[in-house]
Amino acid sequence: MRGPLGAVIGKYPSSDGNGEVSSGDGIIKHNRKCRDVVFLVIFIAFWVAMIVNSSFGFNQGNPLRLTYGLDYKGNVCGDRHADPNLHELDLRYWLNPNEVYQSGSKDSDVKLANARSICLMDCPIPSEDSLYWVCDYPEGDIRLAVDDWIDRNYDYFADLTPELRNTSLQLQGPCYPVIFPSVNVYWSCQFIARASNVSLRHWKEMGGIEIFEDIIIDKAIHRSINSRSSVFKRYVADVGKSWPVLIVCGGILPVFLSVIWLLLVRHFVAAMPWITVVLFNIVIISVTMFYYLKAGWIGNDAISPIIGESDPYYRVSARELTHLHVAAVIMTAVMIIAVLSSIAIVRRILMATSVLKVAAKVIGEVQALIIFPIVPYAILAIFYMFWFSAALNLFSSGRVVQNDCSNNCCSYDLKVKRVTCDRCCGYSIQYTPHIAAAIIFHLFGCYWATQFFVACSSTIIAGSVASYYWARGEKSLEIPFLPVVSSMKRLMRYSLGSVAVGSLLVSFIEPIRFILGAIRRRLKTSNSTPDSWPGKMAFHTSQGCLRGVSWIMKSVNRNAYIMIAITGKSFFKASEIATELIISNVLRIGKVNVIGDVILFLGKLLVSLVSALFAFLMLDTHKYKSSNHKISSPLFPVLVCWGIGYVVATLFFSVVEMSIDTIILSFCQDSEEHHGTAQFAPPLLMETLDSQNEMQRLTQ
Repeated sequence: MRGPLGAVIGKYPSSDGNGEVSSGDGIIKHNRKCRDVVFLVIFIAFWVAMIVNSSFGFNQGNPLRLTYGLDYKGNVCGDRHADPNLHELDLRYWLNPNEVYQSGSKDSDVKLANARSICLMDCPIPSEDSLYWVCDYPEGDIRLAVDDWIDRNYDYFADLTPELRNTSLQLQGPCYPVIFPSVNVYWSCQFIARASNVSLRHWKEMGGIEIFEDIIIDKAIHRSINSRSSVFKRYVADVGKSWPVLIVCGGILPVFLSVIWLLLVRHFVAAMPWITVVLFNIVIISVTMFYYLKAGWIGNDAISPIIGESDPYYRVSARELTHLHVAAVIMTAVMIIAVLSSIAIVRRILMATSVLKVAAKVIGEVQALIIFPIVPYAILAIFYMFWFSAALNLFSSGRVVQNDCSNNCCSYDLKVKRVTCDRCCGYSIQYTPHIAAAIIFHLFGCYWATQFFVACSSTIIAGSVASYYWARGEKSLEIPFLPVVSSMKRLMRYSLGSVAVGSLLVSFIEPIRFILGAIRRRLKTSNSTPDSWPGKMAFHTSQGCLRGVSWIMKSVNRNAYIMIAITGKSFFKASEIATELIISNVLRIGKVNVIGDVILFLGKLLVSLVSALFAFLMLDTHKYKSSNHKISSPLFPVLVCWGIGYVVATLFFSVVEMSIDTIILSFCQDSEEHHGTAQFAPPLLMETLDSQNEMQRLTQ
């Protein structure tokens, strides 16, 4: 058993162990040394690995690949560095309709990825009185600039020699007929299986080979556009396209709202719990309604996969719309649970008011705490900008290689001036296993870095508040002149390794708990355990592991960082001290901490939900509904703004959270060591906690 914590928190032993430090050395300033250095070295190595990993993405990636397809040369549509320059030519169009038909046929080995495609500025429409053509990029004997080729609607059939006209009538190029109308669906021209009678008649009169007409030609392209991998790429691309929304709604707005909330807590503490609960319910209902709007269940503002103008009677289904339906259902369940939970805690609001008064008193004494979160926020903002940029490149990394296919196809090559049958395969992006590993490491790195910066901020705040509390028994000079700066110096000099190991454990435990929870849900059927003994063993083992992980999570929390800030101990020792202190005073701090945490959690959700709501509003403008900036769905950008907003709110709300926890832990220990009468609590704190009801809650 450890000795009294007051020997650690209140009066530290002198270096020789024979006496107490003099008052000039300070309550918090005592003989410290660097802790958990090994984990600090691991964290530094992790950052080096993050830089190397991101460099790979920047070298190999091209975010255009997430949105646009590849042409018959392996170029990415819209790439200004391609040959030829494809700037503004960002729509993928399949030239040979028979290849598209064969790719959708069950009896054919032809794949759409090997069908000949080209990059255009708009999707071709059949002529009403003649036959239009789309020809390959001008090169070889075709003396035509790319701009002139575009001005001529990609058609130079009239300039071809009789030989090239004949190969074109055999669907071997270099020109191909426009028989089917097409529509721009996510930057790919999807055929509409309604062949133009006029164009088809002209084609037959010119001696063209048979062109297959069937609904398969529509489904083949739609199946490719609507594949899971294509949808996921578009989701990632949506985040990159909506970067102004991320900056405003994920970066600027949460800071403004969090600072406003802190100032209101400082000056209107009695009303803030009520305001937080009411606004939270209003905002979560509003966000849910926006999901209903975009899912098409309310109004006529559902998302559409079609870009630009099209036939109003032509409808195209999309996975994105299905995902929004699922999100709307989930948000409905979350909204109902949240509203009912907020109603259930109405009677506890008064207790939350008393708890927030504690933080308001501390913030009033150490006013630098209000603006301090700007420092970790600025660091996190720079990190997120770097991380998102690297993530877009990592997700789009890979090598463009020509497919190995067995298509029985031939096409005219303008460079070699003959029909070739050995280069008719299309191109695709080849992903290697190490790319998946790089992406997983990048995602884990983001979570660890976020936890690390949040933990650093919490530790600095805890050190500042502890300086304020434990100096009350001595002269006022024992409060450092700048408590926040002093706490920051102590962290940077002694405890970065401890914070690194704490954030690392949290980063590992959260995925483990998620995996174990998924296993338990799979094993649980009809509210009963599996019948077989392996199933029962796995079921009960997962439940036991979940309980163990939950217990660890309770220990690996902000209370350990409080002890690190106060004692300067290593993470595991500080966690042990914090756990013992919580267990011995659970009846004192349980109710106070729980209800206070609930209100603060609702406050963080309120800020992040307002960020999500404004993200919906910004993404609903014309800019993100048309042209190159069109997003496939607001789902991912809104979720990212929600997540970033929550992280930013956590940084600022930690001022209140850590103030409450540090003060309450210190007050309980102070009372315990002085027979129920706190000796170090300052008058401003005692004004709040000395009432009979509050003392009963803390000491029962």
